[in-house]
Amino acid sequence: FTMNHSDEKHQYSSLYLEVCSRNEEPRLPLHTSIVLFLLSYCECKSFKVFLVSTKPASSQSLKSQLPESLDVSDTHLEFLPQLVRGCRLPAVLDETGQLCRAGLAVVLRHIINKTLEADPSRNDVLALLGFKKTCLKACAEVSKWTRLCEIDIPSAVEKHLQNSTHQYQHPPPSILTLERRLAEPVKVHNDDKIRRQKLQEQRRNEEDKSSEGKQHVDTESKAAQSPQVYDGLELRAALAKLSVNSVPALTTRENSEIRKVKTTDLPLLEHVFAEGLYFTLTDVVLLPCIYQYLCSLQVHAASTLHQLPCLLRWYSHVQEVPGVLRAAKTCGMALSVPQFPTVSLPGTSAEDNSASILEQEENQEMISQSPFVGGPRPTMTKLKENGIKAAFTPHPCPAWTLPWDSLPRAINPTEGKMSNIRAVRKQEQLNNLVAMVAQLAKPGYTIVDFCSGTGHVGIVVAHSLPDCQVILIENKEESLVRAQSRTRELGLKNINFIQANLDYFTGPFHIGVALHACGVATDMVMEHCIQAGAAFVISPCCYGFIQNAVKFTFPKRFVPEHMILCRFADQTGFQLPPERRLIGKECMGLVDLDRSWAAETRGYSVKVMTMEPESCSPKNNMLTGWPVQKSGGKPGAGG
Repeated sequence: FTMNHSDEKHQYSSLYLEVCSRNEEPRLPLHTSIVLFLLSYCECKSFKVFLVSTKPASSQSLKSQLPESLDVSDTHLEFLPQLVRGCRLPAVLDETGQLCRAGLAVVLRHIINKTLEADPSRNDVLALLGFKKTCLKACAEVSKWTRLCEIDIPSAVEKHLQNSTHQYQHPPPSILTLERRLAEPVKVHNDDKIRRQKLQEQRRNEEDKSSEGKQHVDTESKAAQSPQVYDGLELRAALAKLSVNSVPALTTRENSEIRKVKTTDLPLLEHVFAEGLYFTLTDVVLLPCIYQYLCSLQVHAASTLHQLPCLLRWYSHVQEVPGVLRAAKTCGMALSVPQFPTVSLPGTSAEDNSASILEQEENQEMISQSPFVGGPRPTMTKLKENGIKAAFTPHPCPAWTLPWDSLPRAINPTEGKMSNIRAVRKQEQLNNLVAMVAQLAKPGYTIVDFCSGTGHVGIVVAHSLPDCQVILIENKEESLVRAQSRTRELGLKNINFIQANLDYFTGPFHIGVALHACGVATDMVMEHCIQAGAAFVISPCCYGFIQNAVKFTFPKRFVPEHMILCRFADQTGFQLPPERRLIGKECMGLVDLDRSWAAETRGYSVKVMTMEPESCSPKNNMLTGWPVQKSGGKPGAGG
């Protein structure tokens, strides 16, 4: 094996996993451990695995944590293929070397799909994707649950492991968030039957209790047990779905009295696994994290675990899933260790403490937003009195257009599935964005099409600017696969693809472009460009979806009533009365003025303009910005 393999012809998908160090010794960060555990659980052999570190020969010292069935090699950070080097690990580079999948959730879902391609009979692997195959599909920027599992809990455990003087009395807030989630009742699609069977079992158990004395003995016996020995109907239902022969099947028919009970009066179901009754990819993500956290507690366990009874019960349930213990063993995880002390349900003081910590965490994460009161006019009047009004820069080339009639069919949106009217409007939108990008671009520039979808913008840019490199970034795999197909049809060589959330792309670039980036996605793209020192050309959309989030709070510069402006900025639909559309357009302009001012405080020159013709979209604003240079003028950005 040659260390520098960036020029190899890829005959297989390459999976790149990070190796870090602690006290000069190599170790596997949690994201790497999670990927290895899933590979072992799925018995997937579709990847050549590279352990990436800043020091050579990591795999030998980590051999006990690497499944023997995997083809594993070491490589150095500086020898990674360029596309991978611009992403956070874990990452997968496909056989073409043009498509990189990056980020934990994206890579894990891809491993599942590759496993099913090789062996479609693996229903246990398919079940990991959950109901409607959406498990961890929503990106962490918009889904609090994905963020908790993919980022918050692994990060909190990593921090916990690194801090040898950590106070063990209180679990990290993200662990407490999970504990609270596990304590909530769950709803399962078509769960009526299971809930009726639970009611029938409850009544049968009540009838079986012969005396108060026996009840007293049973109560004492249960109190002496760890919550890990819990074996309710929910667990049996979950394991029965996994076709475990040793688990008795559920009763197939309830008696008539049970069938008459109203659904609203049926007992609620308890969590068995992280997302409810069934073992999913979320449990795969959490298991290595919770395993390492529990192992780290050591002698401090008794003072901490009483706050986590539901988590311990979940930890026990996971070990009963066929294949979990085998996969864990191959990754050096002895799940039966440590032996937990006796734990009873937390008292009032512990619950109150957990609740207060969770409230603090949620207050930090999401700033509460005022309800909408009245219309936008009072806010607009208030701003006008303070000399603030929407201002639009004249379009520098309103009549510029791409030569659509002579462009290849695969570039033209009229060749897609959209209506003729919509396709023409899409052409007009692309005219505007490509014109602005062409003004900013120079030969050798890297241009990133964020939230690229099927590549309408990026593919046109790559075709129009053959001396530039174009990267399409999109979280939805099916969209990128379509874009890749169109690119092959066109024979474009200056284009690459990354399936990832924005945060997982870290590479240098010169211009960022996004067409109709919904809600806070516009702000995320702007922030990414500013961090990279890159210019941007962005058409915002869905102003009503703008909300305070982990990384962004609004307004950036003016008026607390900003959210009222956002709400009415969406009132620009073609079917609305002209007067209302004018108000909506002004609200759009004010929201984007706030964005532009915020960018200008960070050294950018920003122009807000209207796309031409205005009828090309109800959301026809366009933000163009570039870092101001000491010599003046427009960028060479991106480093």
